[in-house]
Amino acid sequence: MNPSPSGATALARLYGEPLFELPPDLYIPPEALAVFLEAFEGPLDLLLYLIRKQHFNILDIPMAQVTRQYLGYVEQVRAHNLELAGEYLLMAALLIEIKSRLLLPPQRSSPEAEAQDPRAELVRRLLEYEQIKQAAQKIDQLPQLGRDFWLAQAAVLAAGPAPLPSISPSELAQAWSGLLQRAQLVQHHRIDGPRLSVRAFMSQILRQLQRRRFAEFGELFQPEQGLAVLIVNFIALLELAREGLIELTQASAYAPIYVRLGPGTGLDTPDNSAHTP
Repeated sequence: MNPSPSGATALARLYGEPLFELPPDLYIPPEALAVFLEAFEGPLDLLLYLIRKQHFNILDIPMAQVTRQYLGYVEQVRAHNLELAGEYLLMAALLIEIKSRLLLPPQRSSPEAEAQDPRAELVRRLLEYEQIKQAAQKIDQLPQLGRDFWLAQAAVLAAGPAPLPSISPSELAQAWSGLLQRAQLVQHHRIDGPRLSVRAFMSQILRQLQRRRFAEFGELFQPEQGLAVLIVNFIALLELAREGLIELTQASAYAPIYVRLGPGTGLDTPDNSAHTP
């Protein structure tokens, strides 16, 4: 604080100018002192603050002076916040007890034994608390994830072949309609034959695709064999597509439809590989 020309010490600074007298209308709320004590983390924290602030030797604490200052802080809040001052009052009682024991003659168990210092237990607790507090401050200064830095994250899209256009049901129906028209042009008469097996046609389609992997949609059908064979063959094709054994692909819109083996057939060997049409 800067002294005034008359020798008085400034109490504070207001807008850079020294203040030597408190304003007569200055109002200090009752909660202001309670907030001051709440800044300490407990009685040991307050006691350690008083000792370190005045540069006392923690191994030789002047109990009378420290106890008087400690009680001064506690008395400021005892009338306003008894719950907050409860644990501080317990420490105050311990300080008064140690101060009283220091005033009494030391007690020795034997003439040769050294008298025990009543402050020893308090000093041990203060030293342990100070070590823990300093360690906590060092940990708090370390960079922490989410507070001081963030982990860099980036999504990498795996490069792969461009997906082929999907086949719509209307395009498949149009291709089937064209096969039916071709079948009607070559059909002269109907002959009842043996029952046709969908599974047999499924195996036949898989064998055809195993040899070349890709086939144009119309190449898997023989309209000259009649409408019944054509229908069963188409049902077998749909069943294979439903089970994921074959895939229907198209290079672009309105382009020819191709049929190829699915990834789960186990028939896709390197010798039979071919380029996509």
